[in-house]
Amino acid sequence: MVLVGKEKKDRIMSQEERRIVSYHEVGHALVSALQKDAEPVQKITIVPRTMGALGYVMQTPEEEKFLNTKKELEAMLVSMLAGRAAEEIVFDTVTTGASNDIEKATKTARAMITQYGMSEKFGLTSRESEILTLIVQGKKQGQVARDLYIAPSTVKTHIKHLYQKLDVHSRAELSELVGVELGE
Repeated sequence: MVLVGKEKKDRIMSQEERRIVSYHEVGHALVSALQKDAEPVQKITIVPRTMGALGYVMQTPEEEKFLNTKKELEAMLVSMLAGRAAEEIVFDTVTTGASNDIEKATKTARAMITQYGMSEKFGLTSRESEILTLIVQGKKQGQVARDLYIAPSTVKTHIKHLYQKLDVHSRAELSELVGVELGE
């Protein structure tokens, strides 16, 4: 069974890159093993694969599952970022090797907030998160209302709630908080 691509035999890593990848993958495995809510590690490898992975840690649940708890998702986030943390601790720098881990962690964290309602600060805010996403993309209130097929007054109400939850008072403060220039 091939999970992450076939072994890439022509990809020869230098000794230093193998060392970095080894510590990166051990970081994932060690942190996973130490967390109560993490799935157990089944396999760890630093053999490059055709799917681009230079190594990977395979975790599988002990039994078939259809749901994840917030604690399990948080454990996944910690494990996803542990490889990069290991690089930083051991080598006092980071590499591009964690790009897929960061992408997965971002997707998981975003889903926890916007799809699963697992945020203390935001609560159950699917509509508000859609509005916030469109605003961060630079859309004005009227365009947001048209895109979501809701009344402009509803958008305004949701924006007021967002400002209160985020403790911001203006579009400029929101822009600073999310790290994106939103315009006026």
